[in-house]
Amino acid sequence: MKDNDTKRLSRLVAILTILQTKRLVTSTKLAEKFDVSTRTIYRDLKALEQAGVPILTEDGKGYSLMEGYKIPPIMFSENQANALILAEQLVLKNRDSSLIKDYAEAIDKIKAVLKQTEKDKANFLSLRTKFAKLDNFEIKSNILSSLQNALTNFHIVKLDYINAENKESKRTVEPFALINTMESWLMIAYCHLRKDFRFFRLDRIEKMQILSDKFTPHKMTLQEFFEKHHSH
Repeated sequence: MKDNDTKRLSRLVAILTILQTKRLVTSTKLAEKFDVSTRTIYRDLKALEQAGVPILTEDGKGYSLMEGYKIPPIMFSENQANALILAEQLVLKNRDSSLIKDYAEAIDKIKAVLKQTEKDKANFLSLRTKFAKLDNFEIKSNILSSLQNALTNFHIVKLDYINAENKESKRTVEPFALINTMESWLMIAYCHLRKDFRFFRLDRIEKMQILSDKFTPHKMTLQEFFEKHHSH
C-alpha cells in the first residue's frame, strides 16, 4: 500500500467515526480537520457511500449518518453515559495533553455507539457541567446521578433543602447546570418559590424527589447564565 492509500484509509475511518459522533458535519469542517480540499472530502464521502455507509445529505447544512446505522457493540445506560461525560470533564482539567487526547478520542467512540437521543443528552450534559480545579476531589453525595438525569430529561425536582442559616425549606426546582467548586457540588436551578435561578449545594439537600412532570428547557448556555446573573 502506498503512503497515500494508508493516509486515505485512516482518513476514511476517522470521517466515519466523526459522522457517528456528531449529528451534522460540514465538508468544510472535515477538509480543515484533515488538511485536504473539500473535493477530496466529497470523494471520501462517495467512497464511504459505495462501501455501504448510509450518509444523508442535508442541503446547505452538512452530512449525517442515517439514524440507527451500525448496531452498537455495547449499549450504555443513560447513567453510565452520564458518568463517562462527567469523567471527561475531570480529565479535561488534567494538564497532561496526551491523556486528554486519548480520553477525548475514547469518549468520541463511546458517543458513536450511543443512540441519537442519548448522544444529544450526553453532549448537552457536558455543556452544562463545570469544574473548578480538582485538588481534593470528592463527592459526598449520591444524588449527582439522579440530578444529571433530571437535568437532561427536563424533570422537575422537589427538594427538602437546608440553607446556610440551617433553615429547612421545601423547594420545587428546574435543574439547569451542575458545578463543582473547591468545596462542594452546586446545582444551578430555577426555583419556583423564588421565581429566579438559585444555587443549591448538593450536600445540603436532605431529601429529593424527581417528579414525572417536565419543565420547558431554558434557552441559554451556561456562559450566558453567568453573564446575565454575574451580579447575584
